[in-house]
Amino acid sequence: MGVREARKRGRTAAGAGREGAIASSHIDSGLMLSALVLVGLGVVMSYSTTAPLSINQTIPPLFVQHMTALAIGLTAATAAAFVPLVVWHRIAIPLWFLGVLILLATFLFGVEVNGAQRWLEIPGTEFRFQPVEPVKFATLLAVAAIIAPQDGRAQLSRGRALSGFGIALPAIVFLLLQPDLGNAVLLALLVTMLLIVAGIPLRTLVAPGIVTCCGIAAYIAVNPYAMRRVMTFIDPWKDALGSGFQLVQSFIAFNQGGFFGVGLGNGRQKLFYLPEAHTDFILSLVAEELGLVGVLVVLGSFAALLISGTRIARRANSRFALLMAFATTYLLAVPAIVNAAVVMGLMPTKGLTLPFLSYGGTSLVVCCTILGALLGISRQRGPEVIVSNRLRNPGGRP
Repeated sequence: MGVREARKRGRTAAGAGREGAIASSHIDSGLMLSALVLVGLGVVMSYSTTAPLSINQTIPPLFVQHMTALAIGLTAATAAAFVPLVVWHRIAIPLWFLGVLILLATFLFGVEVNGAQRWLEIPGTEFRFQPVEPVKFATLLAVAAIIAPQDGRAQLSRGRALSGFGIALPAIVFLLLQPDLGNAVLLALLVTMLLIVAGIPLRTLVAPGIVTCCGIAAYIAVNPYAMRRVMTFIDPWKDALGSGFQLVQSFIAFNQGGFFGVGLGNGRQKLFYLPEAHTDFILSLVAEELGLVGVLVVLGSFAALLISGTRIARRANSRFALLMAFATTYLLAVPAIVNAAVVMGLMPTKGLTLPFLSYGGTSLVVCCTILGALLGISRQRGPEVIVSNRLRNPGGRP
């Protein structure tokens, strides 16, 4: 009986070990499928929208740049998927500090494009990037690291909540100075959502929310570009050939697409009718060429990504893993929701790209990295128990 019991226990331990290995190497299939659909559509629509900009060239240079950024992004995603959560926790604050320094450098030495100083150019090269994309990720990662160690408490303390807001404040201020109201508001919203997930009482957000809304209203009132965007949103047809031109052309693209679209590559709005068609308003081209079906595929993929990310977060075994999973999910899903609302005339123009689809090397590389980090959380559920115990009991108490 003793031998049999020992063998039974041995088989049970071996089975548990195999299950732990499977749990630690599991990758969420819903997340992978939605990401593959979005990346694939991004490649197709990138070629379709950039080809008219490269007459007499077999392969559009902008498409080559998109594919190069995608290759770098997929490499970064693979690397991020294998970074242990304890490493993300340790490098969160250094990454945030580096991000703030880069925003400061952008404020002092940045390249101005279309009246906004949002680009930073590497000295001695022609390479430039938008720091706001990696900074949003670094800031949310730092907020998650700051508010994660709660010793099992259900609600977030006021002190840690203030620390979370405080660590996001420098980035928000620098974004407003660029000016970039859209990304500043988005970052503030994402931080607030993360604090709510962490357990902050909603009543504590009432006063800061009122102050923030008043501040946004004042900012819009004193900045002509922001006021112009709001007025254009209210009535784009009032100046259909001026400030409302882009939104009106987006409406035309949706109308022409109908249910099934005019066919891939046959869209007319990208022929210099719709400004920035390959960046902020690429969903309008999806609507024109692939119709309502194409738009629903895009929105459905983001919805699946949001659901999968939420499922990964709920399965996390530590507060930091949970917060990081929500942060990465929000960073991919919320900008997509805002971008879709903008091109459909449901929100004022924000200047936010559509993740994975819009042209933009910085955005694509960062989105892929964020996706890899989220995949890493889904496959590290087993080892995360150790990190969870450290975070919940940082003082070493039993």
